[in-house]
Amino acid sequence: MSGVALAIVIVVVFFLALHLLHRYGDFHKQPSMVLFGTLLSWYLCFLIVFILPLDVSSTIYNQCKLDNAEKPTNRTNSTSSTYPSLSAQKVCEEPWSYIPDGILPVFWRVVYWTSQCLTWLLLPFMQSYARSGAFSIVGKIKTALIENAIYYGTYLLIFISLLIYVASHPQWQLTWRELQTIGITAANTWGLFLLVLLLGYGLVEIPRSYWLSSSHAYLLAKTYFKAGKMTTEKVDAEENLVDVMEEVATVHETVKYNNPLRRCVDSILKKCPTEYQEQMGRDVESCEGSSDGENQRNILPSKWSLVKLHKQVISAVQRQSQTQVQWSILLGQAFHLEDVAKSQSSPAHQFIHSFSSQQYNSWLHRFIYTSTVEWYWECVLRQWFYRLLALFLCLLSVAVVWSECTFFSTHPVLSLFAVFIQLAEKQYNYICIEMACFVSIFFLCVCVYSTVFRIRVFNYYYLVPHHQTDAYSLQFSGMLFCRLTPPLCLNFLGLIHMDSAISHQDRIQTSYTSIMGSMRLLSFISDGFYIYYPMMILLLCLATYYSLGSRCLNLLGFHQYITDDDLTSDLVDEGRELIRRERKKQQRTEDGENRNWGWRERYGHQGLVGRTKNGYSQLKDDCPSTNINSNAAQCSWREREEREQNTALLQGTQPVNYSGEENLSGSPAKRYTGGRSPSLTAPRTGIFDDV
Repeated sequence: MSGVALAIVIVVVFFLALHLLHRYGDFHKQPSMVLFGTLLSWYLCFLIVFILPLDVSSTIYNQCKLDNAEKPTNRTNSTSSTYPSLSAQKVCEEPWSYIPDGILPVFWRVVYWTSQCLTWLLLPFMQSYARSGAFSIVGKIKTALIENAIYYGTYLLIFISLLIYVASHPQWQLTWRELQTIGITAANTWGLFLLVLLLGYGLVEIPRSYWLSSSHAYLLAKTYFKAGKMTTEKVDAEENLVDVMEEVATVHETVKYNNPLRRCVDSILKKCPTEYQEQMGRDVESCEGSSDGENQRNILPSKWSLVKLHKQVISAVQRQSQTQVQWSILLGQAFHLEDVAKSQSSPAHQFIHSFSSQQYNSWLHRFIYTSTVEWYWECVLRQWFYRLLALFLCLLSVAVVWSECTFFSTHPVLSLFAVFIQLAEKQYNYICIEMACFVSIFFLCVCVYSTVFRIRVFNYYYLVPHHQTDAYSLQFSGMLFCRLTPPLCLNFLGLIHMDSAISHQDRIQTSYTSIMGSMRLLSFISDGFYIYYPMMILLLCLATYYSLGSRCLNLLGFHQYITDDDLTSDLVDEGRELIRRERKKQQRTEDGENRNWGWRERYGHQGLVGRTKNGYSQLKDDCPSTNINSNAAQCSWREREEREQNTALLQGTQPVNYSGEENLSGSPAKRYTGGRSPSLTAPRTGIFDDV
């Protein structure tokens, strides 16, 4: 089994990172450079987390072999005959996942330094490059270099400060190895500072969220709150998009096709939504003739203003798309929770869906996850499962907080994780060691990474599922993962007393800590900051438990769900009314589709309109009679409207309100007028365009 476990983990972790990237990113629209950088950063960080337990078990096995080699084997015959058990050495069993010597050190160096190059050099540059509004590769590179000049200078200043501190001690010689240690220490210090903040929030919020999620009433009220809050965000995003599109329309009208800046304008137009592009092309005739003089008086935009407008268009379109998708998902969640509340009183123990679109027709739901099974899960079992899970996570959180405050004590051993690992080490139970390490570090990673996924920094950083996360946020998350994972792993090794820089024990170091060098080079960090700063987790957990952060954000105008707040109650009531309106709207739509489907099931499935050899439209068998004036009441309103349009076409008249400008008065781009564009002048296609 040598190396097999390592190969399996490498493959499994890759597909895990790929799945998360597919959930949050868009493989079809986002640049391959962005996707590759994000995937590589996530993959390397997950590799560190999943392989570290194998490193711990291999280190314990090597320590066992070293201890047996150091035991005295030359004993007198009398002693051996009198005490035969003393001369017998305990046989060290090799772990099933043992990795041969020499593989892990090379592996950790490649993984660690690649991730550090990504987070400190490449990803910040790629982030600025992807967010830039420049129209050429050279312009994007120039913008990225300017934006990162201050960023790189800040970290260079920190490194120089630590370098001066080390150089001021004459007993230290600045070798290349020591310079590496200084750089690693500086990066881990910055990461540990942020790690404690995120961990203090996640240790409380994750168990509490599962406990509260066991209550359907709480979930429904919070969903109403999100709906009321999301409506404001959706309206703001739509208004922002309309304002930006007005600027684009003005530029589209001002910059003519013989202007050198027209290529930049065309690039901006390609980023606009389709309906706005069609509207600008459709309104091309309105700016000709009488508006020529006015266009000549307009001031031509500069190259810098077009770059800024291009960046605004990308941001506005992305934000509007995010809010639309989130609103649709939120409606589905609200409808499902309302169905759960209605189904709880079902005497037949059958889960009732309000809409047929919410029902599942796969074989799994027809034969296994039936309506009865769904009722028992949603109305009975789910709340107890979530409560038990919340209690288990709460116990883990208490163990982490206690261990973070006491892991520096080695005599006696107070860290619960170290006690458990040492008990398993005495029995050489490598399975228990690896499982304990994996569960512990996995829980720490969930607390930290889930907080990263939930953080929202205005509209600049926001991870949105269903392929709605922009390139900037994806790469920013990759940077955070690469900076948080190394100090997280070092902190975990300190919790289990496998880091000699903290525990000060004479033991074999893991291959992971071997690449970090001796942290004792900077004693004020290894003996001070690394030991006492994690105790801040206790204060952060108390602040999170009493929702101090949410209350502060609420006072600043960033509305948070607080049960005893009046503004929260108002948003819940507003969201309830919005969900009720959306339910009625969807119910009317589904009723109309059901009536139309039932009528087609009765009279056939052939199309309403076909084409003859001469190109004229004629009626088919969708209605009871081919005469358009008979039995019209039996068709739906859409079919009657199509018949009236067909009649007008056959009589040589123009259908009313079909493609004229009056029909576009409600369009979101109704205020736009634009110049002629070869790629945008084609009118909207319809089923009667060739008549």
